[in-house]
Amino acid sequence: MLGIICAGGLGTRLFPLTYVTNKHLLPVYDRPMIYYPIQTLVNAGIKDIVIVTGGPYAGHFLPVIRDGKDFGMDHVYYAYQEKEGGISQAIGCARPYAEGQKVAVILGDNCTDTDISDAVNSFDRGAHIFLKEVPDPERFGVPRFDQNGRISFIDEKPSRPESQYAVTGLYLYDETVFKRISQLKPSSRQELEVTDLNNSYLRDGQLTWSTLDGYWRDAGTFETLFEVSQYWRATHRPESR
Repeated sequence: MLGIICAGGLGTRLFPLTYVTNKHLLPVYDRPMIYYPIQTLVNAGIKDIVIVTGGPYAGHFLPVIRDGKDFGMDHVYYAYQEKEGGISQAIGCARPYAEGQKVAVILGDNCTDTDISDAVNSFDRGAHIFLKEVPDPERFGVPRFDQNGRISFIDEKPSRPESQYAVTGLYLYDETVFKRISQLKPSSRQELEVTDLNNSYLRDGQLTWSTLDGYWRDAGTFETLFEVSQYWRATHRPESR
């Protein structure tokens, strides 16, 4: 399985910090933000990873990540997203490296200590998403559940969420993902939404889900960037010197 980290965009919610570098290279406690999603994939046994980035600071990733060996990666590839066209578009940028393979996708601002290796090892076909109860589900894709507890639909950033569960920025897809992305239509934001991609699998009866244990948060706002830094400070203190 190939890993894909979506690390593009302009990070406007974190201006003026992102006037100087890509959001995913900002510090989360004692290391750049992107270190955390890399470690999530590597800990699950995924060691070939595509980093999809864009914007004026795309080149900043090279001196930080280099060849990936320091992180336990076997191979690291870089793909360029020319404009902010949505998460599904970013995933599609990895197609030259991932054609015919299953992929594990994580957003570059997602910080978690959850071990997803069991889900990765048991994944066969379709799509698998990870849910987490959050205090602000309106910031995310939010699942609706039917009376049997099955997901019936996923709403993108609903103003009145029907549950407290967020679809986290962590997804497993089979090899049909790129064909599905090519069939998506831009949303009202003129982006190819990952929620629409997930709903395409749901319509075909090929979407499964599980909840994430442990800590998970995205670090895409000032408040959550501070919260995530505090969490890692409390749980991963630097070694004494």
